[in-house]
Amino acid sequence: MSSLEKLKEKLREVKRLGESVGVLHWDMQCYMPPGGAQARSEQVSILSRLIHEKFTSDEIGKLIEEAAKEVEGLPYEHEDAALVRVAKRNYDREVKVPSELVAEEAQTTSLAHEVWVNARKHNDYPSFQPWLEKIVDIERQIAEHRGYREQAYDALMDPYEPGTTTSEVETIFNELKPGLVQLVRAISESGIEIDDSILKRKYDIKKQEEVTLDIVKRLGYDFHRGRQDRAPHPFCTTLGGGDVRITTRFDENFLSGSVFASMHEAGHALYEQGLPEKYDGTLLFEACSLGFHESQSRLWENQVGRSREFIEFYFPFLKEKFPESLGDASEEQFYKAANKVTPSFIRVEADEVTYNLHIMLRFELEKEMIAGRINFKELPDIWNAKMKEYLGIVPSNDAEGVLQDVHWSGGSIGYFPTYTLGNLIAAQLWSKIKNEIPDIREQIRKGQFASLLEWLRKNVHVHANIYLPKELIRKVTGEGISTKPLLSYLHEKFDPIYGLA
Repeated sequence: MSSLEKLKEKLREVKRLGESVGVLHWDMQCYMPPGGAQARSEQVSILSRLIHEKFTSDEIGKLIEEAAKEVEGLPYEHEDAALVRVAKRNYDREVKVPSELVAEEAQTTSLAHEVWVNARKHNDYPSFQPWLEKIVDIERQIAEHRGYREQAYDALMDPYEPGTTTSEVETIFNELKPGLVQLVRAISESGIEIDDSILKRKYDIKKQEEVTLDIVKRLGYDFHRGRQDRAPHPFCTTLGGGDVRITTRFDENFLSGSVFASMHEAGHALYEQGLPEKYDGTLLFEACSLGFHESQSRLWENQVGRSREFIEFYFPFLKEKFPESLGDASEEQFYKAANKVTPSFIRVEADEVTYNLHIMLRFELEKEMIAGRINFKELPDIWNAKMKEYLGIVPSNDAEGVLQDVHWSGGSIGYFPTYTLGNLIAAQLWSKIKNEIPDIREQIRKGQFASLLEWLRKNVHVHANIYLPKELIRKVTGEGISTKPLLSYLHEKFDPIYGLA
């Protein structure tokens, strides 16, 4: 057996162990009773330590070196060359982190998740504060062990967006923000008020569930290889090549929350279900970055789901399902309600125009936390001040403010920038799609999504983790990441709605 074959065998074990931890996390967020938190935290901690020790062993380090010699001369995009390249990149990053710290992170975040769920439910930030401080301290230690080029935040962002630095994200955000602020101001000054009350009428939750299952199936989500459950914060998880699960949440008085959350998570899942089966069990069987992952979810949620064409197609089904709530509503009313632009407190329910301002706020706070410039007792007030600065509104409580996102309880610091990168990539892909599938809007109007999914399979999904995100965006669109397509898309959509054209 060659060193490459031995490496693949060892990495397959690591991959499968990681998926096993994923099962524990999925259960923790969907079904585990609160009393299971302590034991679950120990289970996840032990497994995470074992995975880290196995992956960063001297044996795998040596196999990577030997395999690198065996793949010399292969094309850059060859799967064996890519596998060794990704393995070395991940190994070099993680071998510097002590296994004990990995175990501590896993146990702390498992326990912190349950604390966060209760803190959010009861608007009790003080109960979560010590856990957040501990998590940030752990993440800071991890960053220092990994090392970084410019800022400690680079080391935390790299696993999510390989090869991207904090300063690069700052440049992108600085280019994007003026255009967003200008559009928000123009909409605010347009004098047009959109009534979205039809979305806040009473909608039976069981029927909402039936609707979301129907929609994601129509998009192409394969229920033979997946399922949809409920969670406090919607997510998608891959537990193996034939097991890609999504979650959503339901509010009896907010229809669009479940509908668009399900489309969003289905976008993630379609990406995972579209990865080449031959890579299953390897480091290539994943997205090249979470920015690209987010581009898929946002494209299906927004460019498709909130489009006039999709609503023209699906509104009759909604009206039939909810005759009491939508009997007097028109398709045009629903379209405008689904695309109402107004500063709001909850990120996952934010409109397309203001959404990225939510991300910029979190990005700024995370940088300050990692740099040690945040007094955690004052964090809710700092959050509220930034909400006032970025969106002109102030949360009335911490549940709709600093406690709203699950990410910090899970230690996912460095994750948030990928949401805006995903929006940018989605707009760039959509621009390319419109050129290559000229009748795409008409297909969506007819409820036909196969051509769109096939395009994404062929141009994005098939490449799995072969390329860095910077390389893949250029390969697919012919240019680097850009803010222009997103701003152009937003104006094309919202100028007519608010009479700005």
